[in-house]
Amino acid sequence: MSDRSAIDPTVAVPQVPVEDLRVDANADRLRRRAADLLSGVDLAVFPEYALTGFAADERLRGAALSRGAARERLESVARAAEAAVIAGYAERDGGSVYNATAYVPPPDRGAGGGPTGETRDGPGRFAVYRKRHLWDDEAARVEPGEERVVVETAAGPTGLLTCYDLNFVAESAWFAERAVDALVVVGAWPADHVANWRLLCRARALDGVRWVVGAGRTGSSGGGRAPDEAAYAGNSLVARPDGAVATELDRAPTTLTATLDRDTLAAQRDLVGAIGKY
Repeated sequence: MSDRSAIDPTVAVPQVPVEDLRVDANADRLRRRAADLLSGVDLAVFPEYALTGFAADERLRGAALSRGAARERLESVARAAEAAVIAGYAERDGGSVYNATAYVPPPDRGAGGGPTGETRDGPGRFAVYRKRHLWDDEAARVEPGEERVVVETAAGPTGLLTCYDLNFVAESAWFAERAVDALVVVGAWPADHVANWRLLCRARALDGVRWVVGAGRTGSSGGGRAPDEAAYAGNSLVARPDGAVATELDRAPTTLTATLDRDTLAAQRDLVGAIGKY
């Protein structure tokens, strides 16, 4: 792959259902969807818990993956996509389970791991974010993360958020202080509250003057919950730096593809004049 740093980056969101607690089936689905992407995609984004699914009981620990095991599976997805990948999974670390989101660099870049703290990773470094704000029954089974994460992607410095994190303006402000060019949000938002998902993605784009890529889980879940109690919103979208929606899906398991125009970002930041002045 040639140096695409001067080219407007293309992101793809293959909107997928997830089979709770069935890691191999989910990994296979992600690889198939990745292999079907158009050529020229720089970054493919999959939803929250895309590899493992979720269940609010002890079975989650059995499905949770070590960081190394998740990385191996997601690197195979990146090879199929010929692009960088962001995807969520339940991460097992000692006696704890975390809601994790990994960034995997494109397959032709260096394989060395990078730090996951409040510092920017070098270009192409593997990194993991652990969700800081847990929702409802998730908090009974999952530990909150502590550190925020910024990675270097084809879209520039990119912050990682997960689902309910969208509700917390302090998270958005932290990334605004660091003038990230994009936020990627992986989610498993309830279908009954899709309007809030859409509103919050737009708000986080507007208040940070940046692109927001939201990857939503679609379909219904297993894991012991009735389908009518666990219907997911889908509604993956890309929000512009002015808060408008550039493109979005409904609940269909299709793929959203969008180009994040650098001139659009620069023009909006010139207009607003806030980013970079903290």
